[in-house]
Amino acid sequence: MPLNLPIMLTWLRVALIPVFVGLFYLPDVLVSMPMKNEVGAVIFAVAALTDWFDGYLARRWNQTSSFGAFLDPVADKLMVAAALILLVEIGRAPAWLAVIIIGREITISALREWMAQLGKTKSVAVATIGKFKTAAQMVAILFLLWYGPLLPGIPTDLIGTIALYIAGVLTIVSMFYYLRVAAQQFREG
Repeated sequence: MPLNLPIMLTWLRVALIPVFVGLFYLPDVLVSMPMKNEVGAVIFAVAALTDWFDGYLARRWNQTSSFGAFLDPVADKLMVAAALILLVEIGRAPAWLAVIIIGREITISALREWMAQLGKTKSVAVATIGKFKTAAQMVAILFLLWYGPLLPGIPTDLIGTIALYIAGVLTIVSMFYYLRVAAQQFREG
């Protein structure tokens, strides 16, 4: 396993998951809910930034590796799944929507693994719709975690909820897109 800054940033993202989740289980007498919201949102934002930054550095410094290509999406999906489950637990996201989003992530990850075994990895590479889905998820999770006044007149809970539903729609659309692309590969093969 290579150890370079991009992979260390990915490991940092993995290490932040228990810190992030554990924060919300601290007693309210130690850390108030508004403080949990703010610190949790900051931790999630740092994790999201390391996701972008590790990929950028790996490409820029020519430090890409098969291990990094494996670990990066695993770290992303673990962080998003942990955040969604936490949001369901604290009553800020519907469980059915979290199940759809997490279920899609597992399905597409399995599909990509299967396609890689067939030597057709590029056919299910990240598409633009997947990037929009990820952006909507990140915005939704950040706003639902913050869950308080950001600036006067900006209802973070409403923005987060709308973004989560948009992410849900994009989740379903992108899943069918990837499944259709994979089905074409099987018909051609």
